[in-house]
Amino acid sequence: MQTRLNKVKNYIKKPKVIIILSVLVLCLLWFWFCLPKKLFTYPTSYVIDDEKGQLLGASIAKDGQWRFPYDTNVPEKFKQCIIAFEDKRFEHHPGVDIVALGRAFKQNISGRHVISGGSTLTMQIIRLATKDKRTYWNKFTEIFKALRLEIRYNKKQILALYASNAPFGSNVVGLDAASWRYFGRSPDKLSWGEMAAMAILPNSPSLVHPGKNRAVLLKKRNLLLDKLQEQGIIDASTASLAKLEPIPDQPVPLPQLAPHLLQRFKADLQNEPDSSTRITTSIRSTLQRQVNEVLERNHDVLKGNDINNIAAIVLDVETGQTLAYCGNISHPEDSTMQSDVDVISAPRSPGSTLKPLLFANMLHDGLILPNSLVPDVPTQIIGFHPRNFDLAYDGAVPASKALSRSLNVPAVKMLQQYKSERFYDFLHRIGITTLNKPADHYGLSLILGGGENNLWELSGAYADMARVLNHYNGIYNGKYDTADYHSPVYVQQPVKEHHLEKNGLLDAASIFYTFQAMEEVMRPGEEMLWQHFSSSQRVAWKTGTSFGFRDGWAIGITPRYVVGVWVGNTDGEGRPGLTGITTAAPIMFEIFRLLPVSRGWFTMPINDMVKIKICRQSGYRAGIYCDDTYPMWVPQGGLRAAVCPWHQPVHLDKTGKWQVTGDCEPPSEMITKNWFVLPPSMEYYYKTKNYQYHVLPPFRPDCALNTKSNPMELIYPKEGAKIYIPLEVDGKRGRMVCNAAHRQPGIKIFWHLDDKYVGETTDFHQVALSPPPGLHKLTLVDANGNTVQVNFEILEK
Repeated sequence: MQTRLNKVKNYIKKPKVIIILSVLVLCLLWFWFCLPKKLFTYPTSYVIDDEKGQLLGASIAKDGQWRFPYDTNVPEKFKQCIIAFEDKRFEHHPGVDIVALGRAFKQNISGRHVISGGSTLTMQIIRLATKDKRTYWNKFTEIFKALRLEIRYNKKQILALYASNAPFGSNVVGLDAASWRYFGRSPDKLSWGEMAAMAILPNSPSLVHPGKNRAVLLKKRNLLLDKLQEQGIIDASTASLAKLEPIPDQPVPLPQLAPHLLQRFKADLQNEPDSSTRITTSIRSTLQRQVNEVLERNHDVLKGNDINNIAAIVLDVETGQTLAYCGNISHPEDSTMQSDVDVISAPRSPGSTLKPLLFANMLHDGLILPNSLVPDVPTQIIGFHPRNFDLAYDGAVPASKALSRSLNVPAVKMLQQYKSERFYDFLHRIGITTLNKPADHYGLSLILGGGENNLWELSGAYADMARVLNHYNGIYNGKYDTADYHSPVYVQQPVKEHHLEKNGLLDAASIFYTFQAMEEVMRPGEEMLWQHFSSSQRVAWKTGTSFGFRDGWAIGITPRYVVGVWVGNTDGEGRPGLTGITTAAPIMFEIFRLLPVSRGWFTMPINDMVKIKICRQSGYRAGIYCDDTYPMWVPQGGLRAAVCPWHQPVHLDKTGKWQVTGDCEPPSEMITKNWFVLPPSMEYYYKTKNYQYHVLPPFRPDCALNTKSNPMELIYPKEGAKIYIPLEVDGKRGRMVCNAAHRQPGIKIFWHLDDKYVGETTDFHQVALSPPPGLHKLTLVDANGNTVQVNFEILEK
């Protein structure tokens, strides 16, 4: 045995043997590494499908070809047709068909030119990938590469490679693209006649050109159908009917149901160059088509007012998945419409749509209760002068009503109390990325649309709130999950890990009362009649209108869905009447009518609430002087809420008509009552809207005035105000109207500007002044000697 081994070793050491073995090793290495890791590196089309895999839209590849990404699924009809036509022994050969090669070699020698290639489907894949010229040497290397390909992939994968990369005429590559371009359907929906035509084209792609070689294509297609019948793959009647079908004609446009989502997908993929350019989205194609129709129908009306653009999004609350994505109307033929702009992702002024988020935060922190009165009076804060949309004031209004009526002044007052920096940080924590300047850049105007948001993030924020409330009452059993706050998605996402906590970013009770206030908003054109119909959808919703009537918003929430709508012009042009309530809200409710009706509503999270006594008149926690109270479930933060500041004991004489003091009336003769007393400026407006409000009786003439509080207040201007008085038509400077309030009816107020007397008022305390530019002092003195003084500045420009 040892002798035999030594002979073998000596034989191997011979130079010729070493050379031969080296060549064999090199050949083996070349064979193993002859194929690149990725066979096809050509650019592919961007393709988006709906939730069921049906085509929503596609764009042409960078090299000008309609080439869909590799698809592992090959329809059985195509498999049968292409094997029958191109490679009948495909299932059995190792990548090379020796019989076919021999026949081709014999035909080419006898014909003295290339008559037949004898290539298998596997060899054709190699040629498609390398694009080498058809020479004998290339054919030789093609054979070995085909053998290597058969080792790397199975037959199903090889067939899929061929179907995805074969040429189908013109600039169409791959079965998927060809099926949509020539028949307007996916490959799995093609008939035998259509599929037979598809199997012919890779061998002769020029046959598909309209008006050229139509008879040749028809003949080849019918011969293939005959072959399929002979092999027993189809029966005679199927073959006969298939022959009556038309062959491909002029290419048809691909579906473009969601062009702006396709545009977004392309932009998102720039950061992930190695990802597939085809995705299955969460879009419901039927709903997408219906929403598109709603937008187009409303666009026909709105464009009469030169309002050219509309966008809408529908989100699933539970998953955050996008069910419909209509970034704009679609009119590529009219460039003036700028319909290519995806408004869903475009930063725009949100108007009042952030107010519910502030309301929820203030409830969460116990700064207000649902019905706490908040001031609604003329306001100036460091030059910022917010106004309500109707230019009227209520004096004081319950916080929930201020939200449902979208009053601007109470919202600014609430943000002033909450602090704009805190609210700015909260918006960032819930995923708002469009506020890219420091908080002090926006200031209090943030709550009125002074920043920019987009429909994607804002709709997602409301979906987050609904998800938190649903889960608190449901699967999380009184706890919170930080993962409930996330951006919307347009593809199905894996389930995230749960991190349950006792406290949430917003508590469920605050969210519940926020949605309750939002549900009370009057629907456009329906007043309150919708509540009488049991089939009507319950929706919590909010509108917004940006400054200058440039943007109209409406966002609606149910336990299952969020619908967001934006209306306006992408170039920022404002239009009269472009408000959220008149333009966006009707579209939003029309979209809700397309969705399944949610029979249930958000469950009241009692476990996250406490019951306390509420002062009926002020909406605050009842204090010791509140006589009319009622119990109410409020958020846990309500335990930190302030007690009613506006009830106080008042001493009256026996008649109850006069206030008295111990200086003029013996205490034993006094009647003490608890009285609801608002500050003078709030009372001035409040009593005109609330007839049940009783003003304080005046002091009896023989009594000294109570000096604990000033019965007079200057409504306008406020301390430190900076005022610009515009020029009138005649070029002269106009006048500023100053306004004051006094508790005592019929009393006189004496007005002084810069210590100079300018006039007096009785009952209706308002004067018009024309101070020159510069610093000024306004002093008011009433008949009882009470004094109010403010400093303000008149601006030159």
